[in-house]
Amino acid sequence: MRRQIACPQCREGGAIRVLSQSPSEFLAALIWMAPFECQHCLHRFLARRMSMGRSHSLERREHLRIPVKLCLSFSGGKVRGEGTVMDLSLGGCVIKSETRVHVDDIFYLEIILVENEPPVEVAAMVRSVSARGIAFKFLRKAQENKRLLTFIHSRAGSTSSVLSKAVEPAIAGQPHSL
Repeated sequence: MRRQIACPQCREGGAIRVLSQSPSEFLAALIWMAPFECQHCLHRFLARRMSMGRSHSLERREHLRIPVKLCLSFSGGKVRGEGTVMDLSLGGCVIKSETRVHVDDIFYLEIILVENEPPVEVAAMVRSVSARGIAFKFLRKAQENKRLLTFIHSRAGSTSSVLSKAVEPAIAGQPHSL
């Protein structure tokens, strides 16, 4: 079974591969190192890649996606709608809804994490609309919303095998090349 990459700072699993940002990260690619970011403490670090080939392209997705089924309502301008959150991450969510929206529309989302508690309120922009659903990108990081952050972290432990397609899980603590 493949293992996740553990963060050297907090020792939690689930660090994901991210795009290179600094000259040192670009240079590290020459010796088969890649930048990763911990989804728990946000520590950024380099880890060795296992193979030299690029078998997978790097997606834009940067966060662990948590499959969920949560009720939400949203509004923006003259548009109001309801739907079901199908997956949730620190960066956004995908919902199913019959409401017509357009890419780049901005909405105010109210997500019900727990029944009988007030919904979590976040501003988000529509990134895509497809048969899979409406993909929203949060306009502020989920880390700024303590309830949402706590919910995602509590669910991430129980669904630790669900990683975004941007990351290949590690074998024996070592990442695959992407």
